[in-house]
Amino acid sequence: MSLTPLLTAPPAIILHAGCAILAMLIGAVVLFRRKGTPLHKALGRIWVVLMLIVATSALFINEIRMFGPFSPIHLLVLVTYAGIGNGLWQIRHRNIAGHKASMQATYIGALLLAGAFTLMPGRRMHDVLFGADSGWMPSLIAIPLALVATALIWHRLMPRRGPRTVLR
Repeated sequence: MSLTPLLTAPPAIILHAGCAILAMLIGAVVLFRRKGTPLHKALGRIWVVLMLIVATSALFINEIRMFGPFSPIHLLVLVTYAGIGNGLWQIRHRNIAGHKASMQATYIGALLLAGAFTLMPGRRMHDVLFGADSGWMPSLIAIPLALVATALIWHRLMPRRGPRTVLR
């Protein structure tokens, strides 16, 4: 593991990766602690700002160019803005369930799923974690593990259903 590929990257990539890592950590605390507390609200506000920085900084990362300076991955910027906007709108209108669903979906989709695919060879985070010459093998292990972890977190966050009643 070497931080050199990240620390020698353009400023937009350093900002993007740093804020994404912080958002992943803070988001986990927000998701798994008690809701509605002053700590939840404060960390939630910090998380929203970090996610807006992550999404906006992604617009300035144009290493994969398919449509002018953009690629399909840039669609995640719009999805992230929409998820954050919807989550804020929901909480302003006192829809706790809608807020929770929107923020959880944004965390899982924009951070965990998208983050899993930064582990592919040729991507900077792959080089940071495994080295540029490590090939596909670490990714073939790390990406499925990241996806399984994402599925477990999603399953853990889903609301529990009560016991089923049998009609007789």
